Amino acid sequence: MTASEKLIAFIRNTFDTALYFAVMAVKENFRNYIRRAGPTGDPSRGMVILGNGPSLAEDLPRLIARREYEARDFMAGNFFAEDDRFEVVRPGYYVLSDPMFFRDSECRDRVAALYRTLDSKVTWPMTLYVQFYNPEKFDYRAALPNPRIRIVRFHTQVYRGFGSVGFCLFRHGLGSANFGTVVQVGEYVALLLGYRQIELYGVDHTLLDGLCVDDANRLCRADRHYYDAGPRAPQPIYMKVPHVPYTMSVYLAEVAELFRGHEVLRDYAASLGARIVNRTRGSMIDAYERGAE
Repeated sequence: MTASEKLIAFIRNTFDTALYFAVMAVKENFRNYIRRAGPTGDPSRGMVILGNGPSLAEDLPRLIARREYEARDFMAGNFFAEDDRFEVVRPGYYVLSDPMFFRDSECRDRVAALYRTLDSKVTWPMTLYVQFYNPEKFDYRAALPNPRIRIVRFHTQVYRGFGSVGFCLFRHGLGSANFGTVVQVGEYVALLLGYRQIELYGVDHTLLDGLCVDDANRLCRADRHYYDAGPRAPQPIYMKVPHVPYTMSVYLAEVAELFRGHEVLRDYAASLGARIVNRTRGSMIDAYERGAE
């Protein structure tokens, strides 16, 4: 990097840092809600984070057969509670980060059903992590009156300035846990709680499989999850909020940023002396060390 490039990078990082603190002061705050609430489980046991990728259909039965949930703490997210095995695994941690969970969207009925399921099924201590950003003032406690569910907020303002400053912010529960997927939020939360061994299942991230454009110029993809009955035909891809179609450029930019987020989490974990092991066969994530089942 030349001297002029270094100067430009320094000016840009300085501006981004100043902008971040200004936005946080106005839009959010500087409280470390995750650290204040503390862990539900025991960080020395290690953490298993369950994604919703198709590979979990094979891995989840193995995890249950080995009774891994008795030896390690579990974290799940999104619609995992609708699975009957939710009450077997009994995750102590749960994450909802998609805007559809706190903003009005086309998925409102399914989201409302999920909250009813969580409220009725959880009979053990569980911490639910939700976005601090909540422009429509969604009342999580009204949706989840279950006293066994503790609701903790995480910050979502992305920091793009100096790398060393970013890691410092992460250690204080700031700098954004909104890396792109619910699993990434889970990794960030686990690291902040003191977990130093994190294992990932069901994070296939095959986000380019079946990608195509139909005759109406709509971007389509065969989106698959572990609970799907069989192969799915490519369908138009819509943003959750607002409910508008993705364009190829926007979708690919988001996918690239998502994978960059894994690299940031990998480097942040290394700075803490923590390990993130991806045990998902066929996963497209290349940031973490692989671990065969």
